[in-house]
Order: sequence, then C-alpha cells, then structure tokens
Amino acid sequence: MDSIWSSFPPAIQYLITFIVFLIFLEQINYLRKKQTIQGPLLVFPFLGNAISLVRNPTKFWDLQASFAKSDPLGISANYVIGRFIVFIRSSELSHKVFSNVRPDAFHLIGHPFGKKLFGEHNLIYMMGHDHKDLRRRIAPNFTPKALSTYINLQQKIILEHLKSWESLCFSNPSKPIAFRLLCRDMNLETSQTVFVGPYLNDKARVNFNRDYHLFNVGLMKLPIDLPGFGFREARFAVQRLCKTLAVCAAQSKEKMMKGEEEPSCLIDFWMQETVKEIKAAMEIGEKAPFSEDIEIGGHLFDFLFAAQDASTSSLSWAVTLLDSHPQVLQRVREEVSAIWKPESGELITAEQLREMKYTEAVAREVVRFRAPATMVPHIAGEDFELTDTYTIPKGTIVFPSLFESSFQGFTEPERFDPDRFSAERKEDQWYRRNFLAFGAGAHQCVGQRYALNHLVLFIAMFTSLLDFKRYRTDGCDDIAYVPTICPKDDCLVSLSWRCARSED
Repeated sequence: MDSIWSSFPPAIQYLITFIVFLIFLEQINYLRKKQTIQGPLLVFPFLGNAISLVRNPTKFWDLQASFAKSDPLGISANYVIGRFIVFIRSSELSHKVFSNVRPDAFHLIGHPFGKKLFGEHNLIYMMGHDHKDLRRRIAPNFTPKALSTYINLQQKIILEHLKSWESLCFSNPSKPIAFRLLCRDMNLETSQTVFVGPYLNDKARVNFNRDYHLFNVGLMKLPIDLPGFGFREARFAVQRLCKTLAVCAAQSKEKMMKGEEEPSCLIDFWMQETVKEIKAAMEIGEKAPFSEDIEIGGHLFDFLFAAQDASTSSLSWAVTLLDSHPQVLQRVREEVSAIWKPESGELITAEQLREMKYTEAVAREVVRFRAPATMVPHIAGEDFELTDTYTIPKGTIVFPSLFESSFQGFTEPERFDPDRFSAERKEDQWYRRNFLAFGAGAHQCVGQRYALNHLVLFIAMFTSLLDFKRYRTDGCDDIAYVPTICPKDDCLVSLSWRCARSED
C-alpha cells in the first residue's frame, strides 16, 4: 500500500488528502447538525442522498417519514447536495414553522432550489408588510363575483374535455387512457383561460404549453445550472412564461383603463383595482406599488404553479378513490342529480354549487387523504429553537409535511371517509390544525376556494356525464411524485357517456 501511495506525485497525494479531509469534515458537520434526531448515520460525499431523491422520491420521503415516526420529536434529518435538511411530521411543529416566516426565522422557498428556478422576486418569497399589502391587492381576484365568473369558464372547458376523452375511448375501447395526463392538459387550458382569458392567443398557448412542460420536467431534475441540463431549461422556461404573462397583464390593464367592459378573467379583476391605484398615484405624482407588468406576470406564474399541478393531482385521486368507493360515488351522483340536470344544457350556478354539500365533503376528503403538494419547503434564515431539545441550524432546508399531518388527529385517518367533513361530525373544525393541505399562517393558499370549486365542479360533471372503469394492476395506486403526487399508473381508465349529450 505504501509503495502504491508513494508512486503518486506529491501534488496528487496532497489533492487526495485534501478531498478525504473535506469528506471527513462534511460527515462531522452533518452529524453535528443532526445531533440525536433520526436520519442516516452517514451520507454520500458531496451529493448526499440527492441521487436517491431524484431516482425514487417516493421511497426517499417514505424513509424520511419512517425516521420521523420513530423520533420522539416527530422530525428526521438528511443531506442533499451540501444542504442539511429536516423533515417534520408533527402537525404542531409544522404550524410553528408556518407561523414564523420572517427574516430572522424561516423563509418559504417552494422548492429546495427555488430562487434559482423562480427568480428572487416572487410572491412566495415575500414577507411582512409587502406580503400583506400584495395579498390585499390580490383579494379582489377571489370575491364571490369573480369566482362566479371563473365557474362558468371552468365548466365550459371541463365539458369540452370530457367529450373529447369519451370520444378517445370510443374510438379505441380496448385501450385505457392515462387520466392524469389528460387532466394535466385540461387544467393547463383552464388556468390559462381563467387567469388571462382572451389575452393569450393560440400561438402563445402553444409556446406556453411547451415552456410549462420544460418547467415541470426541470422541477424533478438535479439542480445543475449548465447547458443541456433539465434544471437550466426549466429556469429559462420560467423567464419566458413570466414575460408572456406580463404581456397579458399589460393588455388587460389597457382594457380596464378604458372602463368599458366587465372583467372576463382573473387578470381583469386584478387590473380593475390596479388601474384605480395607478390613477390615484398619478394624481399626486407617485407610482403605484405592485403595478409593473413583469412583476404582475411573475405573480401570475405563482398562481399558475400553485393551481396547475395540485389540481391535476386532486382530480386523478378523486377518480381513483371514487372508483374504489362505489358507495361514495353513488351518493355523489344522487346529490348532483337532485340539484343539476346535465340534460338541460345549463351550467351549474354558484348557488347550485353551494348546495352540493356532500360532493364538497368528498373533494375535501380527497385533498386530506392525498394532499397534492405533500410538503412546503422553507429555509432557516437563522438558528431556530424548534423545541427545548433541538435547534434547527441556519441554512437548513425544512420540510413540514402536509401529507403526514393529514393522518394525525382525524378519526380513523387511514380511511377515506367524506362524512368526516359533514355538518354533524365537523372534523374539519375539530382537527383543523391537522388539515394543512392549503398551508397555514401568512402564506396560506389565497386561492383555496377557487381550487375547491374546480374539484367539486369536476367531480359533479364527471360522475354525472360519464361512466368510468379503472384498470387496476398491482401497485397502481401507489404514490408517485411528478412533482405533486399521483397514482403510480397515472390512473388508467376507460370512459363512456352515461346521459343524453348536451350541445352547450
């Protein structure tokens, strides 16, 4: 061995010694931060467990949850590309993170390497007064009037896609369709139409769809910002998407300045209020805050990211769970048929939607049982005393688990049971601190009512208009990360029309 070592030039010997020393320091630093909490005893040099995270995220996060379950604090540790991470299973500790988003505590990042991907100026990174001020300006986008406008847009797109899906199955009845992929395309069209409506022409939609696909793929890749890597492609795609949405914001602003038309989409409701502030600011020689087109485009992208993949996940799980719980499916159909007649050719009204109490309970239970965005990553801006016995080190990426929280507190949490959200049982109130699918604290999802409306509308229309058969194989309902969670087989189904067709 000595002869082999001595055969290396001194420079190589020094280099090898230096690398070994760095690896030793890395392991010591990991163990120092980990202290006594559960997690791997040693980690792979420099990369940590990044490769296993990318190759099989389901297995990676299941292992973290298993570690956390065996830890008295309900937390676990790991290491990914030079970053120490802490996974939080405990609902109360998750709330502690959500309620301490501030410069000297936790910073919401949305993705472990989100600032590189999304850019510095992003709604999810804001905090304090600026964050409150922007959320106040966003509020008009989700008033009852605005939501009623969106309901009509949502239904028209849902109906159009249901018809095309049924035709696809009719033309090839022996081949099941990957339901998640169809939902993804439908939701992207829905988001585009609801958010920016007429301002995105056909050519822009094609480019938009391409760029969003690049972004989605890049989310699950190693964060290597070099030519040819998916992460870099995603970063540039985000920039193009924000610029496209900025153009839409400018066009809406121009239309709302004239004051001649009622808002027809989300950006119109937003710009209707924004132009009032712009005019008021101009009168006193000032500039209205949060009024720059590119800034608004970036925030619109935040909405799109929040709505698009989470909704696709929930729709996929809704069909999966309704198929495996026929008694729930029957109750949904009975309730909807007593309120809305699809043969009438009329759309579901906002009032009718509010009457669908059981269908909304099903939607809420889908979201609880399979929280689409399973975790909300934060970064510790400073050392933070999480408990009396453990302090999270500065720079740690912290993952409060919304998914794990959903299986704590509730009655028989492992059972799919929409009645837990009924007026009689009120488990959404009794265990509201465990229902974290829409987050909590200052950054709680501002569009949760819109998201629930979309899920309820889809369940009502899908179950009323279509019969469906799920093609089941071993492991088909296992969880896959894409990056939100979905059935492993993408929910393979066949569809057929079950009522008289409507031409509307």
